[in-house]
Amino acid sequence: MQDFAGAFGLAFRLIASGDADLFEIVGLSMRVSLTALLLSCLIGFPIGALLVVRKFFGRGIVIALVNSMMGFPPVVIGLLVYLALSRAGPMGWLGLLYSPTAMIIAQTLLIAPIVAALSRQVLEALQAEYDEQFRSLGVSRSSAMLALIVDGRYGLLTVALAGFGRAVAEVGAVIIVGGNIDHLTRVMTTAIALETSKGDLGMALALGIILMCLAISVNLAAGALRAIAERHAYA
Repeated sequence: MQDFAGAFGLAFRLIASGDADLFEIVGLSMRVSLTALLLSCLIGFPIGALLVVRKFFGRGIVIALVNSMMGFPPVVIGLLVYLALSRAGPMGWLGLLYSPTAMIIAQTLLIAPIVAALSRQVLEALQAEYDEQFRSLGVSRSSAMLALIVDGRYGLLTVALAGFGRAVAEVGAVIIVGGNIDHLTRVMTTAIALETSKGDLGMALALGIILMCLAISVNLAAGALRAIAERHAYA
């Protein structure tokens, strides 16, 4: 077990020296989380826009369901993906369990409801503003959805950043479906848990510092985008 000062000193040395193992873990984390974010936005933005422009029976129930899915426990998502991808599962023949692809699937299922729910809230305000104009011009639902997404792009970027922050900090689901395998599926959160249990606090702190810097950067970017969106709205 390293002492407190020594652990911090080693952590900064690992970061400053560009340690290969450290940045391999960071690189995999970014690749998995950014891919899951892209897929989640491709799924969540259209769903959010559809829930805004389409009025149908049971819409309130669907919205409540999407909102409730934002709070799904990550370990439950991981368990469901594990069961689907295991040898006995319906997708076991793909051989994806304990791979980065399995981790991407789990993170996508975890953050897609968040993106869908938050994007609906962002786009609903725009729909209230544009609804009369859309009706007078006879705009189709698909065109209205596209117009809302384009015009609400700054707000939706903030939603995407929130989804990324949730994805990159996830540990429960990815460790179940990824297995935390060295040089294959070890990401920042799972590596921090492992290195801490081993007593290698230097590596754990180095990863924690990078993860905290990412979280702060995401929050700053979200704040900047909100400010841009407000200026754009009153321009």
